[in-house]
Amino acid sequence: MKRKMAILVDDLYENLELWYPALRLREAGFDVDIVGAEEGAVYKSKEGYPAKATVGMKEALEKAHEYQGLVIPGGYAPDKMRRRPEMVQLVKTIFDEGKLVATICHGGWMLAEADVARGKTLTCVPAIKTDLINAGARYVDEEVVVDGNLVTSRTPADLPAFLKAILQHLEARV
Repeated sequence: MKRKMAILVDDLYENLELWYPALRLREAGFDVDIVGAEEGAVYKSKEGYPAKATVGMKEALEKAHEYQGLVIPGGYAPDKMRRRPEMVQLVKTIFDEGKLVATICHGGWMLAEADVARGKTLTCVPAIKTDLINAGARYVDEEVVVDGNLVTSRTPADLPAFLKAILQHLEARV
């Protein structure tokens, strides 16, 4: 069975927080779906770098059971993502199935929106720590935090630790 991961995308994503996980996961042998609201749509990063959605939300929800987990990059894209009920539902579904949900930077907004932060120890960019605390999380300022099936990090500087934790989590479940 081919191992599959999803990475969510929307406009204003942070370049490194999408592409570094995508490339590292592919290097580790995963098929990676870039999941946007619509298949084939092109989303631009904060710096204008394009990312084409290889899978749309409807299809991603239908095949959620095929994914070992998903990654939510930061930038300001999560503010757009959390307004898309299907994206929020995908996060909730993957989380409820006990699969990996990894967020970095502003990606924590999706954990709050999907109501999966409550009772969890998480980290994020300091700008949204109060949002996560208000969603019931315990915030800590660390480069990476693993709490059950959640892996969270703060900023692009934390990407090496973030991917190390993601890959360790995924390998432990094989």
